[in-house]
Amino acid sequence: MNKVKFAVIGLGWFGQKHCEALSALSHVELYALCTRTESRLKELGDHFHVKHLYTDYHELLRNPEVEVVSIVTMWDQHTEPVLASLQAGKHVFLEKPMASTVADCQKIVDATQKTDKYFMVGHICRFNPRYAAAKAVLAEGRIGKIVSIYARRNIPEMVGATALPKIGPIMGDGVHDTDLMLWYTGARIKSVYAQTQTIRHFPHPDLGWTVYRFDSGAIGVCENVWFLPEKTAFQIDERMEIIGTNGSIHIHETHPNFSVCDKTGWHSPDTTYWPLLHGVRSGALREELSYFATCVLEGKKPTVIEPEESMETVRACLAAEESAVKNQIITLD
Repeated sequence: MNKVKFAVIGLGWFGQKHCEALSALSHVELYALCTRTESRLKELGDHFHVKHLYTDYHELLRNPEVEVVSIVTMWDQHTEPVLASLQAGKHVFLEKPMASTVADCQKIVDATQKTDKYFMVGHICRFNPRYAAAKAVLAEGRIGKIVSIYARRNIPEMVGATALPKIGPIMGDGVHDTDLMLWYTGARIKSVYAQTQTIRHFPHPDLGWTVYRFDSGAIGVCENVWFLPEKTAFQIDERMEIIGTNGSIHIHETHPNFSVCDKTGWHSPDTTYWPLLHGVRSGALREELSYFATCVLEGKKPTVIEPEESMETVRACLAAEESAVKNQIITLD
């Protein structure tokens, strides 16, 4: 079987998840790794039996054997590696959010239009079977025209504490449901109003609520609380309700679809995004990486999400954060 040679740039917690998922794919060779921390580079190089190790991604990109790069750096460090990778003739899989400013998103979009290499942002929820099934139901017209979408994506306080020094809940998690709302409605966001609350005095607020008005007339609400009690049984409280003129769709992820009670209490491990299945990293993360690798192998441009869609999601979430700071409705052009 032909294999696509992947490199992973950025080896934090989620970069390691990428390595685990990629190394489990029969049509992928995890060929190279890159991070600035030499001890981490050696640790994961040894673990995944990868010989091509780099502390400078520019040096990695000069390796002609690398076909695809998976960029899993922090969101405000996406732009330069993406532009350099595309210029070096590599296919690029980029973790969401696309970038930290609309201007940087536009630079990336422009660069994708100047190359024949493939590019995709990893909006993982589009590969969650329940959200994908909802898209199919909507395409069939079974619930009529969407008039309202409510999304809830909340996490325990200790999980939030690890992310809040770097990113806030509206961009960090609201980006998922904002993307889904844009995908489902096929509409543009006209205006946004958001409110946040700071409890623990991290650089970003602990929670945010966002209300979108779409040019189709639909209203979308995103609830993102990164302050659930520490003993919460699940890592994500994730729900969505889509109301149409002729019906509705209801998605309830994680708890209580699988629960374990032991001497320490109730637990609901992830069964969707990156669970271990027979010792192999599986789920939606594996599916989206497999999809992109297959596109490269077969010479077919990825169509599940376009770069422009990823940019619009960032634009909306940044507007929501601006709205919360200014305490006013923000109109999008």
